[in-house]
Amino acid sequence: MNAPGRCRKCLSPVKADDHACPACGASHSVRHAELDTLSIAHIDCDAFFAAIEKRDDPSLEHKPVIVGGGKRGVVATCCYVARLYGVRSAMPMFKALKACPDAVVIRPRMGVYAAEGKRIREMMQAVTPLVEPLSIDEAFMDLSGTDRLHGAPPALTLLRLQRAIKAEIGVSVSVGLSFNKFLAKTASELDKPNGFAVIGRGEAPEFLRNLAVSAVYGVGPATARKLEADGLKTLADVLARPERELVSRHGETGWRLLRLARGEDARPVNPERERKSVSAETTFDDDVAAKQTLKDRLWPLCVKVADRMKAQSVAGRVVTLKLKTDRFRTITRRRTLNAPAQLADTLFRHACELLDAEPEGVRYRLIGAGYGDLTPAAGDSGDLADPNALRRATAERAMDAARAKFGDQAVVKGRVLRRGE
Repeated sequence: MNAPGRCRKCLSPVKADDHACPACGASHSVRHAELDTLSIAHIDCDAFFAAIEKRDDPSLEHKPVIVGGGKRGVVATCCYVARLYGVRSAMPMFKALKACPDAVVIRPRMGVYAAEGKRIREMMQAVTPLVEPLSIDEAFMDLSGTDRLHGAPPALTLLRLQRAIKAEIGVSVSVGLSFNKFLAKTASELDKPNGFAVIGRGEAPEFLRNLAVSAVYGVGPATARKLEADGLKTLADVLARPERELVSRHGETGWRLLRLARGEDARPVNPERERKSVSAETTFDDDVAAKQTLKDRLWPLCVKVADRMKAQSVAGRVVTLKLKTDRFRTITRRRTLNAPAQLADTLFRHACELLDAEPEGVRYRLIGAGYGDLTPAAGDSGDLADPNALRRATAERAMDAARAKFGDQAVVKGRVLRRGE
C-alpha cells in the first residue's frame, strides 16, 4: 500500500517505495496509511527542564545533567545522557549520583521553565484553539477541521509546529498522533526524543493487545502490581476477562482498562481544563526543627511558585503548607484567602503563620508551599487589610522586573543571603 509520508528533514511528500526523500535525500521520514486523516495529538517536551538548562549553557550539551538537588531530594528530570546511566525522574538524588557520579546537578529554575512552557503553549494555540495542557511541558491538541485554515492536513501542521518549537524555543518535542487522547498520549512515548509516532485505527487493536498494563497512562506502580498479581499483565489479559469480573475485582480501574484495551476513549480535548494548584517543595539534607530555618528554606519555594503563577497568569484562593516529619508523617495545612493571590510575599506570610501554629521541637525532612483553587489572575496587591501589603507588592513586582532583566540572582532577600545561597 502506498502509505502517505513526509520527510522529517524538509517535510516534502515521500512515497512508500522511496528509500530517501526525493527533495533532499534524507532517509528519516514518517509514513502511515492514516497519516492525513488523524487529528488528535499529544505533544511532550523532551526532558524539558534539562533541555532548557543545556540550551542556556551550551557547555552542558554532551554532559549528563540532572535537575534537582539535595542529597535527600529527588530528580525533577534528567537529560537523555544521564538516562543512559539509569537515572530517572523521581529517583532519590543519592541513587542518581551513585548511578552517574559525573552528572552535573542543577537546581530547578521553575520561573524560567514556566515562562518557556507558556511560549510553547501559545505556539500550540496559534495552530488550534483546542489545546488541553496536562503540565508545564505537555498538552493534547485537537486539529479537527484545521486543514483549510493551514492549507495542510493535521500531520503536516504538527510537523511544522515541531520544527518551529525547536527553532524558536531551542528544545525538541515528541508528537503522538492518533484518533483519541489515550492513543495519542501512548504514541508520543514510542519515539523519543524528537519523535513523531502514529497509531491509526487499523493497527490499534493488535498494538493494544501487547501493551503492558503498567504502560497505560494513569496506572501507577501500586495499581500495576495489584493488576499483575491478578494475572492482568497486558491489555490482552484484560480483554480476556468478563466486564463484570473486572469491575467487581478492580472497580473503576477495571472498567476504564477494558475500554482502553478496546481503543475506546471518548474524552474530548478540553481547553478549559485548568491546573488546580501550583506548588514547590524541598527535601533537606539534614532534618530541621528550628522554625526560623524552616522559614528561610520556605521563601525560595514561594518565589518559585509565584514565578509560575505569574507566568501562567493565574491566582489562587487557597494557601497550602506541606511538611514531612523525620518519621515520614506528612502534614498538610490549608488556608482560604479573602481574595485570589499570586505573590510570593502573600504565600510566604500565610504559610509562615500556618507553620507557627505547629508544635515546637518537631524535626522535619521536607517543606513545601503552594497556591490552590486557581482562577485567572486579576492583579494581586496582597492583603488589603494589611497597611504595608501594597508597598511589599510593589517591591516584589520591581524585583520581578530586575530578575527578568538581569537574572535570577540579581535581587535576593536577606533571608536567602543568611543561608549563604
